[in-house]
Amino acid sequence: MLNQKYNIISNNFKKFRKEKGFSQRELCQKLDLLGVTLYKADIYAIEHNKRAVKDYELLAFSYVFEKPISDFYKGFTFDT
Repeated sequence: MLNQKYNIISNNFKKFRKEKGFSQRELCQKLDLLGVTLYKADIYAIEHNKRAVKDYELLAFSYVFEKPISDFYKGFTFDT
């Protein structure tokens, strides 16, 4: 965990999903077409910092949302 979070992309991830107009279920379907199986509960957990994100999942998110991976980390700062 970093800064008491399981992932640091949650805010941008949720924002990008909503920008695309995808429901959590629709996002799962799009990811499934890429061979990445996630369920609505997984999407919820990612968006609420209750689940870590695997590297291949982040790559698939980048593809589906048409965003560079670096955009998922925008706005993140280390708490010191």
